[in-house]
Amino acid sequence: MISAFEGLVAFRYLRARRQEGFISVVAWFSLLGIMLGVATLIIVMAVMNGFRQELLSRILGLNGHLEVSATRGALTDYMGLAARIDALQGVRVSAPVVSGQVLLTANKVSTGAVARGMLVDDIKAKTLLFDSIRSGSLDGFDEGSGVLIGSRMARRFHLRLGDKLTFIAPRGTTTAFGTMPRMKAYKVAGVFEVGMSEYDSSFVFMPLKAAQSFFRVRGASHIEVTIEHADRVAAVNDRILAAIGRNYWVRDWRQVNSSFFTALQVERNVMFLILTLIILVAAFNIISSQVMLVNDKGKGIAILRTMGATRGMILRIFFMTGASVGVIGTIAGGLLGIAFSANIETIRQWIQGLSGVDLFQAEIYFLSQLPARIDPNEVIMVVAMALVLSFLASIYPAWRAARLDPVEVLRYE
Repeated sequence: MISAFEGLVAFRYLRARRQEGFISVVAWFSLLGIMLGVATLIIVMAVMNGFRQELLSRILGLNGHLEVSATRGALTDYMGLAARIDALQGVRVSAPVVSGQVLLTANKVSTGAVARGMLVDDIKAKTLLFDSIRSGSLDGFDEGSGVLIGSRMARRFHLRLGDKLTFIAPRGTTTAFGTMPRMKAYKVAGVFEVGMSEYDSSFVFMPLKAAQSFFRVRGASHIEVTIEHADRVAAVNDRILAAIGRNYWVRDWRQVNSSFFTALQVERNVMFLILTLIILVAAFNIISSQVMLVNDKGKGIAILRTMGATRGMILRIFFMTGASVGVIGTIAGGLLGIAFSANIETIRQWIQGLSGVDLFQAEIYFLSQLPARIDPNEVIMVVAMALVLSFLASIYPAWRAARLDPVEVLRYE
């Protein structure tokens, strides 16, 4: 138990006098190092969590959780197959899709894209896509002549609602005069913006029958299955295989995007390890500042010992001086990290407005806004780790102060 006397002496030692200025500077740098290390670690972890959550929600919101396809060719009985999948427990909706790559051209601009044919009701069931339609509607889908394009694609081609966008198929039509490219123009019925640059710039949604006609597919490329809980995809996978048989390929979102999310996880772990070293370096600064403080206060320690202070009291006094630096720095860093993470997009916009430099390019980072998601468990883990390192760094200087022999110290004074 720490007494009031020990707390008073420890607080006195924390207030450096003029001749102890260098020790005070080192202690302040230790505090700032721990504060910045904790804050940076919390901010980076929050941004990495935000990246994963935002990318996962957008990828799954447009692609579904599972993908059912035939082992060879297209799915012919896709409506019956979708009805059987819809009846399974845990399945929210299943949608037949015709997907293929096309070359788009309009206003003397050309680019490759992914065209996806879907039913109108299935597009409406994709809440992320349907709610992100910024202009236009799905009326053109009923006619079979309208398409949905992303906002970035619309800006690239300088397209507005009602303008024509020409599709060129990768495989042409063989004629007596050679292979002729298959081309067809579709009207822009709507423009969507999901906030992910890859989809907003290179995806086109069209009616299912129009896609079957353009790609010359008698059926569906695959069936997208959206389930109730993304983390229970393995159980639903087994139910689907049991219901439709083993003559189909069933892949979940973890298999389709395994390399992408594995890379994110590896990057997150490496960043955590690197930024932890900042806190470790600050902890070593605590050791150095406290060792210098012990050497400077050797005479005072000897006087306290001769007045009756025990080694345990000296140990606790100097442990408190070192631990206080770590505790104050950790609390300040935790508050700074949480506040910065909660307002990181506003701060980015402010810095970007001052510097005039685009700090977060959507084409590189996939997202149009800088995301951050604070995980309370990770914050607690970072704070606990910083406190433990601070306490460990305070043990050796305190032990060294307690081991000083007052006779030896006062003999040479």
